[in-house]
Amino acid sequence: MKTRFMTILALLALAHSYAGGFRVALQGQRALAMGHTGVAVVNTSEVAFFNPAGMSFLEEKLSVSFGMSAIFSNIAFQNEAFGYSVRSESSVGTPFNLYGTYKINEKLSLGIAVYTPYGSQVQYPDNWAGSHLVNDIELSAIFFQPTISYKITDKISVGGGPIYVSGNVNFSRNLDRSTTNTEGERIGVTIDQSGIGAWGYTAGLMFKPTDKLTMGINYRSEINVEARDGNADFRNIPENLQNQFADGTFDADLPLPAELSVGASYQVNGKWLVAFDYNRVFWNAYEALDVQFSNGLESINPRNYKDSSTYRFGFQYNASETFTLRGGYYFDESPVQDGYFAPETPRNNSNNFTAGLSVQISNRFAIDASFLYIHFNEIDASYDYYFENGQAAPFGGTYKNNAFIPGLGITYSL
Repeated sequence: MKTRFMTILALLALAHSYAGGFRVALQGQRALAMGHTGVAVVNTSEVAFFNPAGMSFLEEKLSVSFGMSAIFSNIAFQNEAFGYSVRSESSVGTPFNLYGTYKINEKLSLGIAVYTPYGSQVQYPDNWAGSHLVNDIELSAIFFQPTISYKITDKISVGGGPIYVSGNVNFSRNLDRSTTNTEGERIGVTIDQSGIGAWGYTAGLMFKPTDKLTMGINYRSEINVEARDGNADFRNIPENLQNQFADGTFDADLPLPAELSVGASYQVNGKWLVAFDYNRVFWNAYEALDVQFSNGLESINPRNYKDSSTYRFGFQYNASETFTLRGGYYFDESPVQDGYFAPETPRNNSNNFTAGLSVQISNRFAIDASFLYIHFNEIDASYDYYFENGQAAPFGGTYKNNAFIPGLGITYSL
């Protein structure tokens, strides 16, 4: 007989993209410093990610950008009613991005974008109060995006290309809130999968009605991730339950939702550039994550996410031929609805503050630096869909979390 038990799968963290969970907007040092605006900003090969249509408007024949960021995050949780609290261990992730564009002629440009929108971890102490939901998660995903751009007229260009995702996840939790083996060790499961692959696409349009005003729109498709034959390792299982909880594999399907971004930039004068982006993520496609294990167990994970938006503002100031200064802000809405707040994605609406600069060290090379501070709104929330022995066992409390993210990159232009 099939047994149902609750599993918060690490693959789920892959699904918390763009406006939620582990997705932190770090897809370019210059854009990040400007509030992560970029749909209508053309100043480096980073445009291959934000709006591939803009590659045709780059002045350089060849442009290459590489950057990395370090993520320092803090998560605090407490439940005063039950008298317990915990702080996750600070974690360091190192997302990177690599972009390259090449102008074939005045109308046609080619590009490549390689970036890691998922590259973080959350780790709680062993056997903490929510260990039946999550002990620790480590994940990474690399996106490969070849692109092409064509300038239809001097004012309009289009661009796009396929996206291939390759991901790895590792997740561990206890199977319930209290069961142990004869040695007093909590029973649990570790799920591991590498080489998860999926396909999607991106398409964009850029319009320059005047020399000062640029407008853009970019769409990224939904990407359906199909995990097959991942490793499921059950630990500390009592002898009388070992047949039921035998090690094996798991299968799971989930969507990475589609998103639409629109933006505009305005060159106020020779020194000042301002930009605004609006991003909409279509999270309503993500209703649940069902997981099937080869030992006959089944996991049902309702999510019921809602569509969410991000509002981004940024500016750039050319202080001199050597130094360019940037700053920005963006507000990021959470897609999580009441009753679905799980500790593996402890995030709420957030205020994000950015700054940075570029130093032109030669005619061809520039150093780009950025800094992002994320402050998530404090929230009293719970996850109400964990069931044990046929009874609902909600888990909730107060979450406080933030992140400090410095970044450094280099740009080469020819």
